[in-house]
Amino acid sequence: MGCAVSTEDDIPNRRASDDPAEMAKSSGIDRDLDRAKQEEEGKVKLLLLGAGESGKSTIFKQMRILYGTARGDDELRMYGVVIRHNVIVAVRKLCVHLRNLGLEEELSKEKGIENGGSKITPKQAYDELIAHLIDNTASVSEESLHNGDRNDWVGQSPRAGLAANNDAKQFLQHVEAIRILWQSNTMKEVWSKRAQVNVIDGHKEYFQDINRISAATFKPTTQDILLARMRTTQVVMERYRIDGIEFEMYDVGGQRSERRKWIDCFDNVDAVIFVAALSEFDQALAEAKRTNRMVEALKIFRSVCNKRAFANKSIMLFLNKKDIFAEKILYSDIAAQRPFADYAGPPKDFDHGVLYFIQKFKDCLIDDEFNDSFIHVTCATDTNNMEFVLDSTRTIIMTDNLRRSGFLGSD
Repeated sequence: MGCAVSTEDDIPNRRASDDPAEMAKSSGIDRDLDRAKQEEEGKVKLLLLGAGESGKSTIFKQMRILYGTARGDDELRMYGVVIRHNVIVAVRKLCVHLRNLGLEEELSKEKGIENGGSKITPKQAYDELIAHLIDNTASVSEESLHNGDRNDWVGQSPRAGLAANNDAKQFLQHVEAIRILWQSNTMKEVWSKRAQVNVIDGHKEYFQDINRISAATFKPTTQDILLARMRTTQVVMERYRIDGIEFEMYDVGGQRSERRKWIDCFDNVDAVIFVAALSEFDQALAEAKRTNRMVEALKIFRSVCNKRAFANKSIMLFLNKKDIFAEKILYSDIAAQRPFADYAGPPKDFDHGVLYFIQKFKDCLIDDEFNDSFIHVTCATDTNNMEFVLDSTRTIIMTDNLRRSGFLGSD
């Protein structure tokens, strides 16, 4: 047998790693992966949880106002449609409530209000709204009398959905009837009992500003957007860079039918902001009329706090809608609500009422290590209040994460 001398070209399995160009490319990929890993580990992921209509989405909007980008005209038009739709939803609820309370005769006693040279009575305005928005007894010819202003800036918005667009159109058709009915003494009485039909408290501002909202030049303000109600039916995430740190905030639907989606958001969350509405102590769930909203919030909070997935996470409690709570306790007694009959504080007292509900939430915890600095009493529609609260929350979460990871002492 003879011996052959091999050359470099005869080596079929020459390693790519011996090639300087390939080695440089591989090192670059490794650096990119390490950088991506460090960026991912450096992110702070916040999850907003709570029952429906507690104010989670309003807090989500505040983050955008404080740290995000401005909204474009397309998005503003969508909110314009949603705002007008919100008014129609409230009008439907209030008119049905007026009828169920047996106040139609009382309404018929009120005098007419000047409207474009003619006087329209609140009862006539009510009858128009009942016929067009509730009983649907108005003829097609009557409905076609009002087509709205073609120069209306808001117009229609596909993003808002068909139902909202239809309601926005009806808003413009019946805005005078809405305005006249809202100004009546009978409607003031109905409004004081709005909790029975779950009318959103903040939408009072829309009624008070109805001339501006119905104007052809109407363009939603920041405050209008904060008050707008759009049901969250999917997980929504936005990113913000604050003081060099990237934050991801997740908003999820709070209604019972939406909570099954929460489980998908639990992984790798750094902190949970749980939102409960103080003002809902005398209201029932829209999806379960026999369940008190505050009782539902306490039940969810107990479940969230004692979940294994959040065992080593910061949990912040935002007791929201403090402004509405302050107004409501003047005529709605906490102790008169069956679930809260043990309330022993003085009636109409804001501080005692807030402390009572704080203790109710603390009682939900198996682990009693819940620092009072993790609890905030908030008004999510007040940007100044939320700027202070969110800045404090950010500091607490960062400090707590460092403490849990062992970088800070545990005292």
